[in-house]
Formats: sequence, structure tokens, C-alpha cells
Amino acid sequence: METATKSTKPHIGRKISRIRELRGMKQEALAYELGITQQAVSKIEQSETVEEETLGKVADALGVQPEAIKNFSEEAIIYNIQNNYEGSNKDAANVSVTNYQCSFNPLDKVLELYERMLKLEQEKTAMVEDLLKKFVGGQEG
Repeated sequence: METATKSTKPHIGRKISRIRELRGMKQEALAYELGITQQAVSKIEQSETVEEETLGKVADALGVQPEAIKNFSEEAIIYNIQNNYEGSNKDAANVSVTNYQCSFNPLDKVLELYERMLKLEQEKTAMVEDLLKKFVGGQEG
């Protein structure tokens, strides 16, 4: 019985495709930058190997170094994100991840502000009414 062995050789075309996707670029845009057709970009992305000259042009169009394409690894990116952005580090047991969430309801704060403003307006109205009564009451006598 014959077993299929997985190639350990890096698939440069897939790496180019993934970097392009991560950069938010469509094949058509990369083709335009390279001065080739979208079908030619598709063929490059399906290729296991890419000539150094072509790799250099693709790297320039993607805004990365050719070595970045050759060494690209999704596992390394995930590891980097987990260790740099999720509060993890070499002393993970001693790290407490803080969840920054509001401890109050913003609508409650708006309502509180509205009630304070309403109270101030009512106080001003009462003062004006008192002054008006004094003024009008003093004129009659």
C-alpha cells in the first residue's frame, strides 16, 4: 500500500496569494501593478516555485521583501497575535487579562445629564417668575 507524502517544499504561489489577500488586494490590482494579466497572476499563485526576478517584482507590488514571501507562515502570524495582543507572554501564568468594558450604561449618563439640565431650567423659570411677581406687584401699588 502506497502512502501519499506531503511535500515539505514551500509553495511560494500560495504564500503570494495569502499575502495579497491579507493586504486587501485583488488579483486584478496585483496584475495591474505588475503590468500583466489577471490570468498570469493566477498562474503565479498556482505555481509551487517562482523565479527570483518575478518574486522580486511581486514583492515590490505587495510592499514586502522577497524574503517575507519565502518565510511567510500563517502559524507564525497566529503565534505572534496570540503572544503580543491577547495578554500572553512567557509568564502567562502571572498575567491577568483586563476586560475593558463600561461599568455604566451610557444612556443612564445621558438621562442623568438631561435631568440635571431640566432641574436647572425649572429653577431659572421659578426665579424669573418670582422677579416678575415682585416687579408687577410693586408697579400696582
